[in-house]
Amino acid sequence: MKKALNIAMVLFVSLLISCGGKEEKKKQGFSYEKKAPTEQKTKKVESVPASKKIDLENKGIGPISSMSLSSEINQTMVTHGADVFKRMCTACHRADKKFIGPSPKNILTRRSPEWVMNMILNPDEMVQKDPLAKALLIEFNGSPMANQNLSEEDARAVLEYFRTLK
Repeated sequence: MKKALNIAMVLFVSLLISCGGKEEKKKQGFSYEKKAPTEQKTKKVESVPASKKIDLENKGIGPISSMSLSSEINQTMVTHGADVFKRMCTACHRADKKFIGPSPKNILTRRSPEWVMNMILNPDEMVQKDPLAKALLIEFNGSPMANQNLSEEDARAVLEYFRTLK
């Protein structure tokens, strides 16, 4: 009898040990109580489109490494530049608004004159190697700027025309 009692006691204790110590998590059910919404603090990274970024230090990649602009605008160059722009560039650019390509309006407040000249003279290499030109290519749906094979004189005249677009 003692042996049966010991076996029963061992079974009872082992049953208690095996069943105890575990906490069952309550399943979340339907409740009429309103819970305060948990605030998620996430920083929204405001990404500025490439056409709006300001980078006056980048000179671009191409034949123009430095240039200085006089304080006075050369009206003869502006007239020539406006003519070149209308003949060669208006298929993709509008002077005052975004079109297939970006508007050149106020371009010299966002880009260095060297960068603008190199983009006009060397667009193929610029979109391959210049980070800003690559970003512009993406922003404008992969439409690369066509190389119009302008001379430096024509490109400089176009840049002078851009100076008047405000």
